[in-house]
Amino acid sequence: MDLDDRYPALSDLARAARRRLPRFVWEYLDSGTGNEAAARANTAALDRVRLLTRVLSPAEPDPAIRLLGHDWALPVGIAPVGMSGLVRPGAERIMAATAARAGIPYCLSTVAAMTPEEVGPATMGRGWFQLYPPRDPQVRRDLLARARRAGFDTLVVTVDLAAPSRRERQRRARLTNPMRLTPRILWQAAMAPAWSLRMLQAGIPRLRTLEPYAPAAAGGTTSHAGYALRVAPDIDYLRACRAEWDGPLVVKGILDPGDAVRAAPVADALWVSNHGGRQFEAAPPAAAVLPAIRAAVGEEMPLIADGGVRSGTDVLRLVALGADMAMLGRGVHHGLAALGPRGVDHAIHILRAGLLADMGQMGAHRPQEARGRVWR
Repeated sequence: MDLDDRYPALSDLARAARRRLPRFVWEYLDSGTGNEAAARANTAALDRVRLLTRVLSPAEPDPAIRLLGHDWALPVGIAPVGMSGLVRPGAERIMAATAARAGIPYCLSTVAAMTPEEVGPATMGRGWFQLYPPRDPQVRRDLLARARRAGFDTLVVTVDLAAPSRRERQRRARLTNPMRLTPRILWQAAMAPAWSLRMLQAGIPRLRTLEPYAPAAAGGTTSHAGYALRVAPDIDYLRACRAEWDGPLVVKGILDPGDAVRAAPVADALWVSNHGGRQFEAAPPAAAVLPAIRAAVGEEMPLIADGGVRSGTDVLRLVALGADMAMLGRGVHHGLAALGPRGVDHAIHILRAGLLADMGQMGAHRPQEARGRVWR
């Protein structure tokens, strides 16, 4: 039986991942904030989008796009997820290498378990580096210089973390950073022996990129040491990043058309996102605000979006609403947890196969031909 029969959808990989991970790791990966209304709204908003088919106009689907100076095989990329190393040691490098082979972007988080220097070579010069804005300008300049030297091409500045979120499910699971090996955590780890063996061999993951700058995290908190470095950026902060980075710059965390208009002159692309429902419970989903943001910035500004993507259909829905590219983090991490490196390949395969099937139904040769084809 091949993988398509056992795991035909990303939801099948998610179920397998949940069985293979300790509970506290699953809670970290899967949780939102508050009662998770924002996370649920992401999927509900996508489910409400109906796409118009086009018959009598057959087309040979080609999902390739051009964005930020590169040709990509799909309008899909791997979003930054902090501490991916909790899922599997070496997760960031595995995903970067897999994305490079598949011809899609991979975005490394500032709070990854591997450094830009370790991951950059695997991106083949087309990686994206996500920056949580440091308060100290010298720290910012050093992080950007490290990422550029490591081979990262595109900078993604996250602007929607003005304050730490609570993420109550993580608190209930007693997950701390740095991790404390309490009896509860050890018991949960014992229930996932393959995961535990890999962690024993590799060591507990740490925020290695930030270790040269960050004070030790306070014990007993679910907030990581990176919060001690961060500042809520303004437009002048974005201009400083623009001056210090010589590649494409993406502003991530836009939900308001007014913010999009203010950020557009500084950015090469805008990323519409509510942080996967992990920051602000009352935030709207990207799918709900994309049309207004597209109208506000015009057709020429590249828009990236995330939030609740579970299939190639969801990718096409976001494109139809105004995005040029859709990003997802959880789905590919579920693949990694379920099947190791080949699970990342399989997650990308699932997205590609679904996208091609739906483009055929819509009579679309290129993904952008779905733009605006939303039934109302």
